Amino acid sequence: MLKKITLIFFISILFLFTACEDDSKSYTPSYQKEKVIDKKIYTFGIHPLHNPKYLFELYEPLVDYLNNNLENKKIEIKLEASRNYDFFNKKLFSREFDFALPNPYQTVKALEVGYKVFAKMGDDENFRGIFLVRKDSGIKNFEDLKGKKISYPAPTALAATILPQQLLYENKIDINKDIENIYVGSQESSIMNVYLKQSDIAATWPPPWETFIKQRPEIANEVEIIWQTKNLPNNSLVVRDDISEELISEISLLFTQLHLNEEGKKILDKIGLSQFEIANENTYKVVKDFIIDFEKNVRVIK
Repeated sequence: MLKKITLIFFISILFLFTACEDDSKSYTPSYQKEKVIDKKIYTFGIHPLHNPKYLFELYEPLVDYLNNNLENKKIEIKLEASRNYDFFNKKLFSREFDFALPNPYQTVKALEVGYKVFAKMGDDENFRGIFLVRKDSGIKNFEDLKGKKISYPAPTALAATILPQQLLYENKIDINKDIENIYVGSQESSIMNVYLKQSDIAATWPPPWETFIKQRPEIANEVEIIWQTKNLPNNSLVVRDDISEELISEISLLFTQLHLNEEGKKILDKIGLSQFEIANENTYKVVKDFIIDFEKNVRVIK
């Protein structure tokens, strides 16, 4: 009899715990998932005009403006800032970007892999190379460069490397024999190399130099422009050739009318640009011809 009572008691306790366990499960809070609108993401890659962090500071407001003003709210533009020229070139030339802002050399190469030019940066007069030296360098003329070290951001940087090397060629400097060329990865690094005396002269182009003056005036005061090159058409806006014409037209209009409203003017002012302009493949024919002559006379670009 005692065994029977004990068994009934054990079963009752087991049932009680099981019931509590089931009860606790039934009271687990459940939350309704927020409805997410699926968006088609289009990447917008920008070549290394500046370091990635600063590039985002400058261009994220522009991308936000595009997204806020697109009629189709199921479309989103996503900014990609590359850490260096090699990384950007690899993604551009393998057609990984939907939209991109390449330099003119990269533009010519992008046309070969199926991109189309639809607009460009204005202010062509700023698309030129400049040479910087320390004020105590003693360098006065091109002949003084022989045996010296020159820093550049990258071999494929048109304004900051290729145009300066063309100027050296025109002034009887053989860049393959007379000087040592070092490619340091970014515009800022090129400038810092000459300040730190790791190079005797630095090549860059006006926008990053003007930014550097604002951000590091104490360093910039020790450095000065000694020569500048001719200019070419500024950086382009390209789109992959499988993107719809409707979207291209809308994006193009947003870019080229940016300077016509107050919000757009503030964005352009932050970038250091007066406006974007309509452009096409023919705009960059002069660049293509320049590159052919450069590779024939100076070096192969790679």
